[in-house]
Amino acid sequence: MKKSKILSGELSEDDVNEKSLRPLCLDDFQGQHEIKDNLRVFLKAAKERKESLDHVFLSGPPGLGKTTLAFILANEMGSEFKVTSAPALDKPKDLAGLLTSINEHTIFFIDEIHRLKPVIEEMLYIAMEDFELDWIIGQGPSARSVRIPLPSFTLVGATTKSGNVSSPLYSRFGINIRMNLYNQPDIINILKRSSKILNIPCEEKAISLLSTCCRGTPRVANRLLRRVRDFAQIKGDGVVSEDIVKYSLGKLNIDTLGLEACDREILDVIINKYSGGPVGAETIAISVGETVETLEDFYEPYLIQLGMIKRTPRGRVATQFAYDHLKIAKKEDTNENQRFLF
Repeated sequence: MKKSKILSGELSEDDVNEKSLRPLCLDDFQGQHEIKDNLRVFLKAAKERKESLDHVFLSGPPGLGKTTLAFILANEMGSEFKVTSAPALDKPKDLAGLLTSINEHTIFFIDEIHRLKPVIEEMLYIAMEDFELDWIIGQGPSARSVRIPLPSFTLVGATTKSGNVSSPLYSRFGINIRMNLYNQPDIINILKRSSKILNIPCEEKAISLLSTCCRGTPRVANRLLRRVRDFAQIKGDGVVSEDIVKYSLGKLNIDTLGLEACDREILDVIINKYSGGPVGAETIAISVGETVETLEDFYEPYLIQLGMIKRTPRGRVATQFAYDHLKIAKKEDTNENQRFLF
């Protein structure tokens, strides 16, 4: 059998697209080692019993590879992969149409599953547990409920907001996986793999420097690698060197910790406009021109993990590390001292 071009790494630059960077098997999936070890056990057990894999719940910040991992599960099981998103399922008939067209052991992937409508979510309960659909035929007094059998399938639900998923739905998933931000060695491996597939010559020091600016997220790493490639092609000799990475990051307004202009603007708002906090998320979002959802889902997780801001019951507060990184002298909090003078 002819080996896949993607697997063999023989892709030409014209053939490369976003999908080509996605690993096809667990061995090529970088990082998340404990998750992969557990999944190997679950996959092997399901294949030995010739059963469908249990339903899988994937949660974590955007860009960590939840969709990629769902595709890998289908590939490892040798099953069909059917994908949709919760906002696309507008009416019960949308879900019924998809479920009645799947084959045995299909991996059915629903992205942003926390956005499912209640009526569709309730349909999923029976489908997940009994592999049947409840369908109402007729109207009024003549209406009757019919159970439509479904093939055994695996539902993989992905979300960036696991807290918004209802308890009845969450409890029906047999495998619960929380994906975390990647460490630097794993990001380095991802960058090396992507540079090889994209045929981008990179120096070791350049890869190491670039890895510190990727926010622990593979999607960001691949995006930065492409942009650095552009600068290397136009401003250099085509090789991604340490100097080219520094030049590129400067042009992209990204610092050595991976903070972008909006990240620094958020810190600046908290520190300079609101004396270091506490300040509410809505106030920060309005100040920087972003939505609260974008602030909480994309910017805050990384800033909190770095230890630059912390959440309190009264709002967000900048830490000493944020002051040091922005080279801003922290003012003494005179309010606390004055409070005891009266």
